[in-house]
Amino acid sequence: MNIQSGTRVEMKKQHPCGGKSFLVLRVGMDFKIKCEKCGREVMVPRNKIEKNIKKIITE
Repeated sequence: MNIQSGTRVEMKKQHPCGGKSFLVLRVGMDFKIKCEKCGREVMVPRNKIEKNIKKIITE
C-alpha cells in the first residue's frame, strides 16, 4: 500500500468522536494518524491500519 505522510484516508470504523477521515502524520512500523474531526493523534500498528483503510481521499 502506497501511503506517505500527509495523506488523508477514510477508515472502515469510525473514531469514538464520530469522524471517519484521518490525516497520516508518520509512516513506519506504526502509523501516527490524526482524527480530522476532534484532532486526537493515535499510534496504530501498520498491519491494522492497512486492513482498516476504506479509501484514500484525493483532492
